[in-house]
Order: sequence, then structure tokens, then C-alpha cells
Amino acid sequence: MDVVSAHNLTKIYGKDKVTAVNGVSFTVSKGEIFGLIGPDGAGKTSIFRMLTTLLLPENGTATVGGLDIQRDYKQIRKQIGYMPGRFSLYTDLTVEENLNFFATVFGTTVKENYDLIKDIYIQIEPFKKRKAGKLSGGMKQKLALCCALIHKPDVLFLDEPTTGVDPVSRKEFWEMLKRLKTQGITILVSTPYMDEAVLCDRIALMQKGTILSINTPQAIINKLPDRLFAVKAGNMYDLLRTLQRNTNISGSYSFGEYVHVVLSPSGISPEDVQSYLQQQGLTEIEWKKATVTVEDCFIKLLRE
Repeated sequence: MDVVSAHNLTKIYGKDKVTAVNGVSFTVSKGEIFGLIGPDGAGKTSIFRMLTTLLLPENGTATVGGLDIQRDYKQIRKQIGYMPGRFSLYTDLTVEENLNFFATVFGTTVKENYDLIKDIYIQIEPFKKRKAGKLSGGMKQKLALCCALIHKPDVLFLDEPTTGVDPVSRKEFWEMLKRLKTQGITILVSTPYMDEAVLCDRIALMQKGTILSINTPQAIINKLPDRLFAVKAGNMYDLLRTLQRNTNISGSYSFGEYVHVVLSPSGISPEDVQSYLQQQGLTEIEWKKATVTVEDCFIKLLRE
């Protein structure tokens, strides 16, 4: 069953007619963690704001829980939880006061739905008397998630929830999402971090308002037919420039401390590339087969 359905959603801003979302279509099944993956400016936030009834689309339709985002916006708002990218709770209220406030807004109490937020709240409970503005980044995100969940929503929208959060808190946050999924909550999450894509059930890779590919992370990775290698050399800048001059190489780009080299299945051999690099004067060459990631697939899609 599709809990969220978007068809040809389009959003245009301002007098200059800047297209932030360009005819986007996708569906999300009940109990799924669905990720919108892409850099800043890809259109992720605009999609979330349309689906949560905060923005009207120029074109297209969408439903959340079977309700139309324009006609049934009041009912949708009662059934969803939304955690925007920017911390939007009341910084001059304490942790406890923020949680009680949002529970009251939705006509419930913290006690009534405590079981839903218990695993998250116990981590911030020692700071319940502290003002929200004084919390660390990770603690702010946990409080925001509690407030988004306190009315027991059917669908949870999380807009870049781990941006600016330390690695440990990022890991903890995703573990919390997996636990929420087991309680039947459908989760839509956006992130610019490609390594988080594999934590979703399905993902949509986005760039400049369009969807490049939708599938499970592994299925997207499996679609890359090319051979991928990681290469190092004494001079990394010269290495990249030298690789990019060779037209027999399908692609090369910086990837962490290595340069990733893409070779077509029937093209030049790795041994020929290594010989070429040596002939060009590169030294201290380190060459190994690389594991394809979602980021490699994203880069390939951008270049097509």
C-alpha cells in the first residue's frame, strides 16, 4: 500500500521562475524508510514542504495517507510528523516544556505516547530542565524527533536530520529510525550524505530538482556495469590530471584519499592504465579494486 504518492510535482520560485522541483514522481510504501538523497539545491526540502502542506505546487498532485495535499491539508497535518532541517523548537523553553507544548498542540500528553519516544527521550531526560537553545547539536535533534513523534504520526518527514551532527550522534539517530520503523511508522528522510543512503529501504537520487534514479541502494549499485579501481600516487594532483587526459578511461574523480578510476567492461585493462601512468612519470602508484558505492553511481548519473 502506498502511504505517500507524488505525481509530476513541480515547484517554481520567484519572479525569475527558478524551478526547484521539476516534475517529480515517486511512491512510498507503508513502513518503509525512503530517502531523498542529493546535494544542497537538489529540491529535497521543497518536496518535503509540499508533502507536509506548507507549500503549494505549481503543477502535479500528491497524497499522504490517501489524503490530497491541497484539499485535505488539515487532516494531513494531524497524521504526520515533520522535523525541518533547521532547528525550529522554542530555544527559550526547556526540553520538558517543548515536549509538553507540542503534545498539547496535538491534543495529547507525553504520558499517553511515552512508549513511542521512550528510547529517544531517556537519552535527553537528564537535561530536561535545560533550555533547548543550550543543547548540543545531537541532543537538539533528539528533542526535535521526540516532538515530531509525540502525537504518534503515521508518516514521519525528516529533512536532513543529521546535517551538522557528530558521527556518533548520526549513527545513534539512524538506529532510532530503524526502531521506529518496527512500530509501523513510514519514514521519509532527506540527506546529502551518500553513506546514509544504504540505511534506507529505497532511495531517490536527486539533482537540480529532478530524480536521477529510484530503487533500493543495492539495486542502484548493481546497475553500474563498469569496473572500479582506487588509485594513489606520490602526486595526487598530477595523477588525476593524467588520468583525465586518457580518453580510453571512462571516468576518474577524487574519492577521499584515493582517485576512483572507472573502466568500461570491454575497454582498456587495469594493467594498461598502470603502464600508462608509469610512462607519464607517476611514482609511488598504489592500485586496488574498489567497492562500488551509491556515491559512485550518483557521480556516473551526473555525467550521463
